[in-house]
Amino acid sequence: MPSYGFLSTHPPTRCGLATFNSALATHLTADGTRGGIVRVTDHGDDLRAGPGVVHTWSARTQTGWRDAAAVLNTFDVAVVQHEYGIYPGADGEDVLPLLRRLTVPSIVVLHTVLRRPSPRQKSLLEQIVTAAGAVVTMTRTAHDRLLVGYAVRPDKVTVIPHGAAEHVHVPADRRTRPHLLTWGLLGPGKGVEWSLRALARLQDLEPTPTYTIAGRTHPKVVEHQGEAYRAGLHQLGAQLGIAHAVDYQNVYHDQPALARLIRSADVVVLPYDSREQVTSGVLIEAVAAGVPVVATAFPHAVELLNGGPGLVVPHQDSAALAAAIRRILTEPGLAARLAGRVRPPAADLRWPAVAASYGTLAERLVAARLSAVSAASA
Repeated sequence: MPSYGFLSTHPPTRCGLATFNSALATHLTADGTRGGIVRVTDHGDDLRAGPGVVHTWSARTQTGWRDAAAVLNTFDVAVVQHEYGIYPGADGEDVLPLLRRLTVPSIVVLHTVLRRPSPRQKSLLEQIVTAAGAVVTMTRTAHDRLLVGYAVRPDKVTVIPHGAAEHVHVPADRRTRPHLLTWGLLGPGKGVEWSLRALARLQDLEPTPTYTIAGRTHPKVVEHQGEAYRAGLHQLGAQLGIAHAVDYQNVYHDQPALARLIRSADVVVLPYDSREQVTSGVLIEAVAAGVPVVATAFPHAVELLNGGPGLVVPHQDSAALAAAIRRILTEPGLAARLAGRVRPPAADLRWPAVAASYGTLAERLVAARLSAVSAASA
């Protein structure tokens, strides 16, 4: 089996890419395969080497990509997480010379494919795909957007879904009142204010629902805006007269605690403002756990939920959110029907299956490289 070097943000950093990379690395090396993390951080004083971290690339170190590439070249395959905001340089452009310096095959995982990128963003992503051995999108929507909107080779692009933890065997901690849940890092664009307004419209139900908002504020939001968004949510809940029904959990749950929380929910609410989001780990976790979802019409939700395990509603529409939640809570049999419509099958979303797909892709790249080397030396 090939060995893997992973380039990404990584715990103790708390963000979606760090969580994703940690889970992928854990499952790709679960059988004892050698692996190591090259951790990217923009905090010069946060250079602690956690478990599995073999090198830290600080955004404050000029040409830090050189040392990062050298470490990745000690593995058989480099797995690179890509998001415009995590690498140094304009739009994270310093990842490009790193990719070009690699002497081993690379898999670049695209967490964002913009529908209307800036000229710089478009050019950068096209060059990244050219430099990569293969690229992965996590949805068919992102795959099609990449092929239509960017000049890339179609044969380089593979769709592998975002992985999900195993939640279905966690006992469901059912509550005496219907339980709505939103979790993840908070900040403007999360759309939680629309869920609060929707909850206010559901106060005629008996019993009335409760709503848990679980997650810390995104570190970058705290850095630039402090806790203004979270404070605004508390103020709005009080103004709407629903503060008693909302549990604001300013914590970052570990996997066991998160699994119990998800399984306690009757409805997961994803009220995101974004019309660009082609990948949502929270959405995948909810679907894989068999919990009905109500989401706004961001691309990943449209792809996964239409005709599937949830309901899709317009953006920034509290009345539509409330109506969809009301249907799930009151329409006989609807919640069970939605939970039974996991598409693709939930087993394909579990991390072991997702990691196996990455392993197959990596083995193909390594075999192609060995074949090319053999042909060149013949």
